[in-house]
Amino acid sequence: MARPIQFRDEFEEPQVIAAQVKTTSTSRIRQIVQTFRRDPRWWFGVVLLLFVLAAIFAPQISPYDPLAYHPTITAQPPTWSHLLGTDTLGRDQLSRVIYGTRISLSVGLVSILLGGLSGTLLGMLAAYFTGWVDQLVTIVVDALLAFPSLILALAIVASLGPSLINVSIALAIVRIPVYARLARGQTLQVTGQDYVLAAHSTGTRTTKILARHILPNIFSPLLVQATISISFAILDESVLSFLGLGTQPPTPEWGSMITDAQTALLGNDPWMMLGPALAIVLVLLSLNLFGDALRDRLDPRDAMRISMPFRKG
Repeated sequence: MARPIQFRDEFEEPQVIAAQVKTTSTSRIRQIVQTFRRDPRWWFGVVLLLFVLAAIFAPQISPYDPLAYHPTITAQPPTWSHLLGTDTLGRDQLSRVIYGTRISLSVGLVSILLGGLSGTLLGMLAAYFTGWVDQLVTIVVDALLAFPSLILALAIVASLGPSLINVSIALAIVRIPVYARLARGQTLQVTGQDYVLAAHSTGTRTTKILARHILPNIFSPLLVQATISISFAILDESVLSFLGLGTQPPTPEWGSMITDAQTALLGNDPWMMLGPALAIVLVLLSLNLFGDALRDRLDPRDAMRISMPFRKG
């Protein structure tokens, strides 16, 4: 009688494991649904995901070639064939908006990565070593903060020349002070913790302390700042392109598209500005609200405050 019981247990064990996996998946889906119901700002993360997918698969989803000229349909209003109409050269506006997503998101990400990494490194070194290192970093940061970010970026691009690479470099430089100050303040709090003092007393290398003990503990506020800073980088890039210092024609970009459409704004074709302007508004709004939701999620005090029900009186 022992043999059948053994066979039954062998067949039941995979079924139990499968049931546990199914239950875990169901509970995770419920948690995700509850998160979206509790805080609708997370839906703007879905909007950002759609823009990212549009940038990645632009050749597959664009209805037309964004650089193709069609003189017979210039300045055409929105139709079923061209949902956002055409520009003064007969190019499809929807296709140009989709391809413009690539440039705007790429410049935003590259500038934040370069500026964020440089500023974070400077802030961590200033807070950890203090002394003359802290004073030197403070002088550099204060010098960069003495100028408005857009004016400084405009001066850098004007001196280097109008190009996409120079715009990314300029926007990265003006973002360094934000991350340097944030990383410095967070590092000053972390360096006083017992685990950092213990690692320092045992002779652990400085690079290992910074990379393994300090950086992971200050990463959350830096990530939140990055989501918000990307929106400002995209806006600044659009402004520079609008002024003719960013991407050059005929490359599709939201700011340059608005520049091309400004002559039609006062005429009979104001819809030509609708596509790029709406794309900028949606991306900036989504980044800011998603960044706020991410900040509240990563901050336990804010998360507790949001999850608590409101009390009357």
